[in-house]
Amino acid sequence: MTDTTGSHEVARPSGLRALELDMRLLGMIGAFVAVCLVFNLLTDGRFLTPRNIFNLTIQTVSVAIMATGMVFIIVTRNIDLSVGSLLATASAVMAMTQTLVLPHWLGLGLEHPAIMPLTIVVGVIVGGAIGAFHGFLVGYLTIPAFIVTLGGLLVWRNVAWYLTNGQTIGPLDSRFQLLGGINGTLGTTASWAVGIVATIAAVWAIFQARAARRAHGFPLKPMWAEASIAGMAAVAILGFVAILNAYEVPARKLKRLFEARGEVMPEGYTAGYGIPYSVLLLAVIAIVMTVLARRTRLGRYIFATGGNPEAAELSGINTRLLTVKVFTIMGILCALSAVVASARLGFHSNDIGILDELRVIAAAVIGGTALSGGIGTIYGAILGALIMQSLQSGMAMVGVDAPFQNIVVGTVLVVAVLVDIIYRKRIGGKV
Repeated sequence: MTDTTGSHEVARPSGLRALELDMRLLGMIGAFVAVCLVFNLLTDGRFLTPRNIFNLTIQTVSVAIMATGMVFIIVTRNIDLSVGSLLATASAVMAMTQTLVLPHWLGLGLEHPAIMPLTIVVGVIVGGAIGAFHGFLVGYLTIPAFIVTLGGLLVWRNVAWYLTNGQTIGPLDSRFQLLGGINGTLGTTASWAVGIVATIAAVWAIFQARAARRAHGFPLKPMWAEASIAGMAAVAILGFVAILNAYEVPARKLKRLFEARGEVMPEGYTAGYGIPYSVLLLAVIAIVMTVLARRTRLGRYIFATGGNPEAAELSGINTRLLTVKVFTIMGILCALSAVVASARLGFHSNDIGILDELRVIAAAVIGGTALSGGIGTIYGAILGALIMQSLQSGMAMVGVDAPFQNIVVGTVLVVAVLVDIIYRKRIGGKV
């Protein structure tokens, strides 16, 4: 069809097809909604309460953070079975740092303002170093990633045990605990402010991408389609903030907070929790990882290597160094996940991160990351983590035993891979 109006929109599909939505993403969202509705029915409406949604979000963060890194690992045709054990080692190091090392070496008390940042820096360095070591073994010594990280699963879990002599370490610094999400939230006013800013940024990004397509002469969606997508994004962001703000802080806790400030709580005063700091951290990591994947040379190299390693190497990409970088990123994200997980507990426990390997890999695969390499999205992995946590949380509320929960999770993982294979075969057939 010839465009006689000077616009790029004439040849675009009409109706819902004009939205050009990712059908796999829509399927995942549909599955998540179905899971929520089923468990809400089975729990007599308790599953979709603001309180449970708040708890569900902070429980998802730790796995979701690592799942964003697992996308890069799997995209490059590798696997990392050591993430839960690496998390445990980073958690043990950070717990020892703030309760033993810093107080004895620098004379810093547990509640000193420098404790939290120094602890996180130490944890990130340790996680990054371990990840880089794994990457060196895989990239330069050509040991299969499965073997390296399987060994890491055993090694780092027991390193964490020896660091703490098998003891639970705590309580952790109160500022550090704010990153766990239970006690650390923005409050309702700041949450609305963040939600509005995020909405404006999302709408701006959508129309900025439209302007870029126009500048390069690419076909454009109809304006109503762009506006519809922007509207859906705004509803999703602001609706999420509204739900978190609807979860009210218990009156007893509010009263203690007022008493700690030497004030009297006004009669009938209420306050909502708002967005947890841990969820805000996940959002920042998701944005950084998405930009890294889509807008940087490193991201292009990662997906090019996963698509065809031989061609990538022949084109001049240093695939060995790339492997080290990818595993280093994974190690850093494991350390950040350890911050959230240990802060949420308030202490370091020897069983922290157990079976996180299963959950993280499952989240990435359910989110659309192809085990054959070259394909994966950050938002898909986070949605996959949310689906996994919803399943586990829902089953726990219904009263399903923990062993059967793991059976369901394993089954869902296998089915997700099967569905992904069938979907890609159909897409390939159409092409």
